[in-house]
Amino acid sequence: MKRSFASDNNSGVSPEIMNAILQANEGDFIAYGDDPFTKKAEQKFKEIFGDKAEVFFVATGTGSNVLSLYSILKPFEAVITAESAHINTDECGAPEKITGSKILTVKTPVGKISPNLLGRFLHYAHGEHSSVPKLISITESTELGTVYTPDEISQIAEFAHSNGMLLHMDGARIANAAASLNCSFKDITTLAGVDVLSFGGTKNGMMMGEAVVFLRGGLSEDVKFLRKQSTQLVSKMRYISAQFLAYFDNDLWRKNAENANKMAKLLADEAKKIKGIEIVYPVQANAVFVKLPKEKIERFRQKTFFYVWDAEKGIVRWMTSFATTEEDVYEFLDLIKSELSV
Repeated sequence: MKRSFASDNNSGVSPEIMNAILQANEGDFIAYGDDPFTKKAEQKFKEIFGDKAEVFFVATGTGSNVLSLYSILKPFEAVITAESAHINTDECGAPEKITGSKILTVKTPVGKISPNLLGRFLHYAHGEHSSVPKLISITESTELGTVYTPDEISQIAEFAHSNGMLLHMDGARIANAAASLNCSFKDITTLAGVDVLSFGGTKNGMMMGEAVVFLRGGLSEDVKFLRKQSTQLVSKMRYISAQFLAYFDNDLWRKNAENANKMAKLLADEAKKIKGIEIVYPVQANAVFVKLPKEKIERFRQKTFFYVWDAEKGIVRWMTSFATTEEDVYEFLDLIKSELSV
């Protein structure tokens, strides 16, 4: 198949982004962020998230999460997150290794934390004998493809702040969430009480590069040093910041995310009609989780690769991207139908 439904990471680069990279390639500029592209991108983040926003560009999504946590947590402190969170399951222990801090997890029905799930952590710490919860981390949109509303985020932020904690958001797919909610980035971050944001663009049409955005003053004093120490200071930073300028220009981010979300809904709606397929989580962004006959999953994956989410239950994940078309969706579904009929 031409198009992959395994991950939005598998997609190519938006033409607008590629053109921005080529433009940034003209001439020489001072390295490590002291260039006009980076200065302009930093100002753009302030326009989007508020005057207090301070942005630090990094190379990878894991790097942005690690730097966010590293900047806030002391080694004896802990971060609370969903059991399914990327920082817990998909970053090879990097947050714990680099920060020295503990990850405390919450079982969630659809990937979303709520204050009623967090109360038990208020009594978790008992002096010097345990890690002290300092940070709550949520993912928007979640690893299960669900989306936090601004009100839900505000409630978590209020819980965190009233109990001496801060709120971090892993926004690897924040564009898909904002498009789904038909809101701005600011609505689900700054205005909702998020303190630090890992802002992603790679999954939505950028080539590479993410950002750590501090939304509350007084949190970023040592970040420049910590970014270097955690190997996330990119010398030719203009190639990252130029991408973000194009990403925000004319709301390219929204156009890309809306297409990915629309194709996920089409995929889910059409898949429901196929005997032997069950949609297991709400489809609110660009992820579709389906239950398939377990004995046929590996044969499907030999024809077109995708990830198995829960082998015991036969649950797999299908992802759409900014580049997915209706033709791609129907071609994929035809393949699934033919395999199910065998």
